[in-house]
Amino acid sequence: MPKDRVIASLDIGSSKIRTIVAVIDADRDQEVPNVIGVGISPSLGMRKGNVIDVEELIHNIISSLEDAERMAGVPINHVFAGMSGSHIEAFDSRGVIAISGSEITMDDVGRVLEAAQAVSIPANRRILHIEPKSFAVDEQRGIKNPVGMTGIRLEVEAHIITGHVQHVKNVEKCVDQAGVDIDELVPATIAASEAVLTKRQKELGVVVIDVGSGCTSIVVFEEGTILHSVCLPLGGESVTNDIAIGLRTSIDTAEKIKIEFGSVLPEEIPEREMIDLSSVSKIDTQTISKRYMAEIMQARYFELFSIIKKELERIGRSGMLPAGALLTGAASKAPGVLDLARDILGLPVQMGFPVDIGGVIEKVDDPAYATALGTLVWGMREGKRSPRVNPVQFKRAAAQVGSWLKSLLP
Repeated sequence: MPKDRVIASLDIGSSKIRTIVAVIDADRDQEVPNVIGVGISPSLGMRKGNVIDVEELIHNIISSLEDAERMAGVPINHVFAGMSGSHIEAFDSRGVIAISGSEITMDDVGRVLEAAQAVSIPANRRILHIEPKSFAVDEQRGIKNPVGMTGIRLEVEAHIITGHVQHVKNVEKCVDQAGVDIDELVPATIAASEAVLTKRQKELGVVVIDVGSGCTSIVVFEEGTILHSVCLPLGGESVTNDIAIGLRTSIDTAEKIKIEFGSVLPEEIPEREMIDLSSVSKIDTQTISKRYMAEIMQARYFELFSIIKKELERIGRSGMLPAGALLTGAASKAPGVLDLARDILGLPVQMGFPVDIGGVIEKVDDPAYATALGTLVWGMREGKRSPRVNPVQFKRAAAQVGSWLKSLLP
């Protein structure tokens, strides 16, 4: 396959590190990545999106990469890396430029995005991504693609996602020392949505809730573009910690019984149904109430979805998203989570499975792989492998908006 292009994504989570390798047919305009390799390893060097052990994280990344390479039968030299963490923040910004009455070009779009990034941000933060929300030409607003129009004033409203400089550098260092180059860092807040959403859902209005181990990423789409995104410091680890404290067990035992017996519907569990911990642990040998564990889990998930509801209320979209909510992430798969989310959010809720994926689908047809697959799709749409550069530079802005405008085409 000399003409085929191989791309890879690396999802660096707080619980697992997932690598996906796909091949893109260079002879045709392929829209669907063909997955040929998948690798997964524990993530012991991360906590809540922050690096806590460099050497351990490097070892974990290498293990995940090697698994994927063995399955794919090709070496991995470049990756699009998805990253999450409560240090990721977002805000809206505006940029304005003069056009001198001529036809608007892609260069003009790049310049106005550069102007939108010329805002005062703290020295300890770095721009990871800029997403155009809408453009305005003179007095005409709500424009999706201004290229080819004529005017004297071009304005953009953009959504800018930033990360803490040191956290980002630590992740970059670990990936680099694992022996691969980063083509681009993709925030998890937008990565998962790339894998599970259709264009129609983005147009109607939808929220994607990616419940990871260390944090929960939320992104709201409306009229085809990002309306709001945020990362909350709550996730599957919070549930595990609650179980360990409430039932007086070790963390490892709490994680095992959460996965094997967990539920957020205590009212459906008989009061006398018990769990013998000696069946899953050599340390903990007591017997605990399965219903009590479900009550502990329900309380934490109730808190999480209540916070998400407040975020939707803050932007005036509580109960007002026709396409509802999609849940992704490994921690969203507990029995009863969909029902609880539906009751609290007042929206139709479904599990977010990857769409438009080819190859070894059975390996990745899981909400836990949404961020890794979304990062892969993001890389595929970049069109060509690009070196790591500062996102505030003009060429990067132009490349990003070019990819964004192309995604709007039918």
